[in-house]
Amino acid sequence: MRTTVEFEGIDELILTKAVELGLARSKTSALRMGVFALNREYKLVKDIELELVERKIMKEKGKMNKKGEKYLSEEKALAEYK
Repeated sequence: MRTTVEFEGIDELILTKAVELGLARSKTSALRMGVFALNREYKLVKDIELELVERKIMKEKGKMNKKGEKYLSEEKALAEYK
């Protein structure tokens, strides 16, 4: 996801300080650190890997539905290797 944001005031000051003090390489990195801190604090995503896999599967299913494709059964998928 690509997003453009503009910060002024205290937000911009905090991001700049994080870079100046070497906590982050860039303001973008500082924002990423903030996102991870937000997740750590509020447990928004409990199992990140599981969530990413689930989203990938849903995306693939959507693509397959658009093309009218179906998953192969285990038997059909392994048939040529037997």
